[in-house]
Amino acid sequence: MSATSQPASSNATPRAKKITAPYLRALKAKGEKIVMLTAYDAAFAGQCEAAGVDVVLVGDSLGMVVQGHSSTLPVTLDETVYHCKAVARGLNCALLLADLPFMTFRDADTALRSSARLLAEGGAAMVKVEGADYVLDVIHALERHEVPVCAHLGLTPQSVHKFGGYRVQGRDESAAERLVRDAHAVQDAGASMLVLECVPATLAKRITGELTIPTIGIGAGVDCDGQVLVIYDMLGISPGKRVRFSKDFLVGTGSVRGAIEAYAQAVRSGAFPTAEHSF
Repeated sequence: MSATSQPASSNATPRAKKITAPYLRALKAKGEKIVMLTAYDAAFAGQCEAAGVDVVLVGDSLGMVVQGHSSTLPVTLDETVYHCKAVARGLNCALLLADLPFMTFRDADTALRSSARLLAEGGAAMVKVEGADYVLDVIHALERHEVPVCAHLGLTPQSVHKFGGYRVQGRDESAAERLVRDAHAVQDAGASMLVLECVPATLAKRITGELTIPTIGIGAGVDCDGQVLVIYDMLGISPGKRVRFSKDFLVGTGSVRGAIEAYAQAVRSGAFPTAEHSF
């Protein structure tokens, strides 16, 4: 089957209205899982929409999986706006989330200008920022100006040089407690959602239980309120060795649409991730 073919039977549930930040929070309250995937063009966005994905992320991961860089740092705001425009054309109901690239949220004023472009030009409905510390002021400023924010803690790829590589975060007690404090801090600053990347599953479960905003895991265990993967990883077409927290859903499904539906169903049922995909 081709990438645009539809399987004979579909598990996707048609939706009649836009997914919003309050809707995602309501899903957490009801104990229903949130499904998120990255996309960088209209075709893949359309496949995510048709398969019932809740949130589509234009991630700065495009620097690695689309542009071929060794990190996310070279991605520019102009490039992110461009990809947001393309993805927005493929969506009707799914919420479009966009990464603020490296150094485009270095202070509140810069973050406001960058976010204005992603929302007004790119069509995003929420922006994502990595880290805590000074980023708390950025989150607060964006929230005060009616810009929904998704925070990102744990392994934050824009800090790859500081971490000395892509390493699991929060393994020891002091690092774990700091992550818990940071999670509460980003929520208090006004974040509407939190991505937890590459942290121990027990720690992610604790944070998820303590927060009122949804948590989205990637390499953070099954107990987060939702899951996100880079779509190329989920389809098994990223170059190099498969990352531990991903799974090739294209195997046995026969189409991109089928793979995305299988991923969505696995997330919503709690079948993915397993211990094999966690730390």
